[in-house]
Amino acid sequence: MPKLPPQTSTYVGRFAPSPTGQLHQGSLLTAVASYLDARQAQGQWLVRMEDLDPPREQAGAADAILQSLEAHSLHWDQSVVYQSQRQSAYQERLHQLENQNLCYPCDCNRQRLKSMPAYDGKCRRVPPRNSLPVATRLALAVDSDVSFEDLFQSHQRQQLNDEVGDFVIRRKDGLFAYQLAVVADDIDQGITHVIRGIDLIDSTARQIYLFQLFQASTPIYGHLPIVVNEQGQKLSKQTFAAPLSNSDASKNLWQAMQRLGLEPPKHIENDSCEHLLEWGVRHWRRGLVPKCTQIMPSSTSQSPNTTNDIGIDTET
Repeated sequence: MPKLPPQTSTYVGRFAPSPTGQLHQGSLLTAVASYLDARQAQGQWLVRMEDLDPPREQAGAADAILQSLEAHSLHWDQSVVYQSQRQSAYQERLHQLENQNLCYPCDCNRQRLKSMPAYDGKCRRVPPRNSLPVATRLALAVDSDVSFEDLFQSHQRQQLNDEVGDFVIRRKDGLFAYQLAVVADDIDQGITHVIRGIDLIDSTARQIYLFQLFQASTPIYGHLPIVVNEQGQKLSKQTFAAPLSNSDASKNLWQAMQRLGLEPPKHIENDSCEHLLEWGVRHWRRGLVPKCTQIMPSSTSQSPNTTNDIGIDTET
């Protein structure tokens, strides 16, 4: 394992992949950045498996992800947490909101939802009267303006009522929504810093709002540029992203650190993963991360697509 300073701080970071496929260059970028940020702060780095949506998951992917992390010497602290084993914790958080009359049932279909930029509160005004499956939505306060300082993307602000509306915290199929589950997990694990891809930045205001409702400390957020293919699509299972080769682990780490702006010397490209990570911890600087939204897999240069405003979302 890399020779790292002792964990003496209160910093707790995490890497939380979804087991929809194996790790690729984009997910490794997030893993490496969150790892380096935690280790340089002499804090803990946790791994959480966000296996909350069985229809999207791939058999064996969770184990493959953990094996790939180990092959790259990205060793985590504490036991891996699986969201699929935390349903009672999410139910308890939902009960808290229900007891405060902060949520309500909604039977609106997808066709109706797609016709509006933000949910209009129809089922809040007129509750469903049939026995069809319903989702559970959070009832936002009149003042739902959320601001935060992003470690890499500067100041962010979102007016939830205008831009999102009352959002789903439990789906019609009975599965708990990402927004509620991730906040419950971060609270229970004591997460202080969240380093993740900018495709999730639009979720952050909703999560901060939930932290505030639960009267819990809000983590510090940092959103990284995502790695995209030649068509400008985020690397994922859906875009047929090539899985990482564990036999090329050192090269993979070197490339990830290069994309993060660290400029690792060429002569260490084939060193052990442990040595590369030790170098990365010593040289990690948040200010070196490219101020852009997208990075091409074969390039370390910045994309012309830049942002200072929330506007990218892959979660509902």
